[in-house]
Formats: sequence, structure tokens, C-alpha cells
Amino acid sequence: MTQTTNRQRRRGIIRPLALVAALALALSACGAPAAAPPGQTGTGAAGGGGGGSKVVIGIGGQTLLTYLPTTLAQELGYYQDEGVNVELQDLQGGSKALTAMIGGSTHVTSGYYEHTIQMQAKNQKVKAFVDMGESSGLALLVAPKNEGKIKSIADLKGKNVGVTSPGSSTDMFVKFLLAKNGMQQTDAAVSAIGAGSSAVAAMEQGQVDAAVMLEPDISVLTKRIGHEPVLLEDVRTAEGLREVFDTDSWPSSSLYAKTEWLDQNKETAGKLAKAIKRTLEYIDGHSGEEIAAAMPEKFSGGDKALYAKVIEELKATLSKDGAFTEEGAQAVLKTQQVANPEVGNKEIKLEETYTNEFLK
Repeated sequence: MTQTTNRQRRRGIIRPLALVAALALALSACGAPAAAPPGQTGTGAAGGGGGGSKVVIGIGGQTLLTYLPTTLAQELGYYQDEGVNVELQDLQGGSKALTAMIGGSTHVTSGYYEHTIQMQAKNQKVKAFVDMGESSGLALLVAPKNEGKIKSIADLKGKNVGVTSPGSSTDMFVKFLLAKNGMQQTDAAVSAIGAGSSAVAAMEQGQVDAAVMLEPDISVLTKRIGHEPVLLEDVRTAEGLREVFDTDSWPSSSLYAKTEWLDQNKETAGKLAKAIKRTLEYIDGHSGEEIAAAMPEKFSGGDKALYAKVIEELKATLSKDGAFTEEGAQAVLKTQQVANPEVGNKEIKLEETYTNEFLK
């Protein structure tokens, strides 16, 4: 989105400011997006039909577009079609969604695949069973107050960087970038700013010096500050992904659960995986306009034409079939080995962190 460097221009992510501002206005018109407090039911919660016990899925920020397939599957009636009763809970970040599942408040998490690797390093068995994202969709932005002062990752030394919550993928992204640039993880502090309106406010009001954000929050911030924010790194495109992670595939948003739960609920897990796979196929075969029309009204802020354009861009970052690849899993492991001391050089059995068996 920014035109501040040649590298960012090569990524092809520049969009007209008028479009971004209009979208941001539309999204903010309804007071969204703002993540609900932990445990609060999200859009389309409870219900969805289907027999058997209810399955509670905790989402690491439901309004974030990276998790769109989880909500869209319910809006399309695919969970119901598969015969599973799903409740969606909107949580304030990936690590909080993970914590809720480990604590038993939810059964399944709609979060980032890397958490399964982190949990194995802690001797807890968690496994992802359907992949939604081929890229993390993250961008590291400079707060307006520091534009012209922070021009590189090295300039983050001694600064405070906003993340959705400590331990989330946004946090891991900061740590990875610091390490990649020869810095210590302690060189920059991180602060939890959540997602949605709280994250935008933290940046606009200068509560943090920089932040890792996702769409649509970046567009909302753009509207609020009146110009395109400065980007230090951006992995929302294939070019950016290769530049930062040196890979064409980096599994991100996924459905994962405790391995024990999966073993005991194979039929239910299969239904969930198939519902998401059908949703990904729907996204691939339909326009952004059609997808926007199927999403909850409040997500578009009353302007589905603009919302559709952002969804159209999102499609390039999503999986087409829900399947994990060994190459992608290896890429995520490498970033964890660099960014996360709790993983470090520990022996990780990747085959135990993901499975494609439920997609069949």
C-alpha cells in the first residue's frame, strides 16, 4: 500500500488512497472492527443447525480477514450441511484463542498454524487439520508520530511495538524480523493492542512506536491519519513472502485442536475440515462481490462494493484446497526456530503438528 520504497513498489500492493479511505470509512461506520472480549460470542454464534454436541471454535480476531473462511463457512450453511453444530467465539488474538482451547473453554481454534509447533515444544500435543492461509497477511507499520524517524528494523531498537497479544503470530513476526536483522529480541519491547479499533487507536494516538497489523485495520488507520502509513515489512503478497521468509508457502490461519480431541472426535473434525474446504473452493470460484454479499452485513459497514474489493485481494493469500504441504510447514518451523527461544533447536516432529487426513 505504501510508495515509500522501491522494494514496496515492486510488491504491487499499492492501492488508490481514495479507495482505502472509503473502505475504512465504511468499516468504521458501524463501530467495527473490534474484537470481542474473551468468551463473548461472535457473529453467527450458537446455532448453525446440525446434530450432536455443539463445537465451540475460538477465533483469534473474527473481523480480521485472515479468518474470513471460518465465519463464511457458517454464513454459507456449510457447517450445518455437514451435520455439525458450531458456535464461533471472537477472541482478541491468536494466543488468547489458543489459551482458551488449552483451558477447555473452546474445542477448536481458528488461529495460526505456528501455535502447534510452539505447543509441541512445550510437550503439549496440538494438531492443525485444515489450512486456510498461504501467507500470514501481516505488515509492520510505523506509527504516525515516528514517520521519518523509524526507517528500518534497526531503528526499532529501544522502541515499543504493538502486537495483538504477546505470543501471537504478530509477536512472533516482530521477533523474527529482529533476529533476521542481527538484533536481540530484547532490543524492542512489545505491547498488546488487540485488533480492530483498539489497534488503530494505539497507532493513531502514539501509544506504540510501530505495530504489526492486518486488514482491514490497516485501511482504517489510513483513513484516520489521512495518508498511507509507512511499511517496514509486508508479507501480504507472494513477493513479500519470498523476501521475508524465502518461501512460496507459509501456512497461517488454520483450524487446530488438541490431538486428543481430534482422536476422540474424528467424525466431527472431518465435518469441520470439509466445511472449510468447501468454503475455500467457494472463495476461489466466486468474486469478491459474491463473497461480500454472503458475509455478515456489519462486516462491510454498509458498503459491500468496497468490502468486496478488499476480499478480492485477500483471495490471493488463501489456500485453494485446505491442504498443508511439508515445504510450508518447514518454512514455519524455520521462522519459529529463529524467533521463538522456546522452540529454538528442540526436536520438532512436524508430522505431528498437522494432518490432511480429515480433508479426504
